[in-house]
Amino acid sequence: MSDTHFGFQSVHEREKAQRVRGVFDSVAPRYDVMNDLMSLGLHRAWKAFTVLCADVRPGHRVLDIAGGTGDLAQAFARKVGSTGEVVHTDINAAMLGVGRDRLLDAGVVLPTVVCDAEKLPFAEASFDRVSVGFGLRNMTHKELALAEMHRVLRPGGKLLVLEFSRVAKPLEKAYDWYSFSVLPRLGRLVAGDASSYQYLAESIRMHPGQQELKAMMKSSGFGHVDYHNLTGGVAALHVAIKC
Repeated sequence: MSDTHFGFQSVHEREKAQRVRGVFDSVAPRYDVMNDLMSLGLHRAWKAFTVLCADVRPGHRVLDIAGGTGDLAQAFARKVGSTGEVVHTDINAAMLGVGRDRLLDAGVVLPTVVCDAEKLPFAEASFDRVSVGFGLRNMTHKELALAEMHRVLRPGGKLLVLEFSRVAKPLEKAYDWYSFSVLPRLGRLVAGDASSYQYLAESIRMHPGQQELKAMMKSSGFGHVDYHNLTGGVAALHVAIKC
C-alpha cells in the first residue's frame, strides 16, 4: 500500500479508509439535515435530475452504491415496480443502518448490503443501472471502483455518478468562503462535529474535476460518457453507458 489523500492531508491508504469510516460514523445521525444545509436544499433537485436521467423502468435491476440514507434507492424503487429490484449498499454500516431504517419507515423493503465499491460482491452484467451519489470522492482507488461498476453493468446499462465538482470561476471565492468558513461552523452547531465537515469540504477540492472524471470513466471501459453541470458546477452528474 502507498500514501493517498484524506482531505488536504497525506495519509496511508489503510488509515484513510479508517478515517473516512470515522467521519461517516460521526455524521450519520444528522446526515440528511447537514445535506440540506451544505447544499441549501439543492441536493434534492440534483437527485431528482439523476433519477430522471437514469430512465429506470419497470423490471430493471438497480445497484445504488454509497447509498447512505437511501434517497436515490427509494426513488428508484418506485420506478422498478414489483418486477424489478433495487440493491441498497454502502461501505459504512452506520450510514446504511440510518438509510435502511428510513426506507422501512417509508414502507420500502430493499436488499441492504454492506460492501466495498472497489470489490463488489455481485456477478458480472447483473444490473441495468448503477448509481453512486456523493460517494465516489471518498473512495481510495476510484479507478478500481469505476471498473467494478462497469463489470456489474449489463451491456447498454447506465452508470450515474452524482458528485460535488468544480464550480464556475465567478463562484470560486464565495464557494470557498462558504466551504471553509461557514460549513465547519454549521457542522459544529448542528452535528457537534466541525472537523468532519472540514474534511468533506477538503475532499471536494481533491476530487477530479468534470473533464478528468469523464476521462477516468472512459478509461474504465465505458463507451460513452457525458456530464451535466448543476448549479454552476457545484455538483455534476456524469452519465456513462456500457457498450
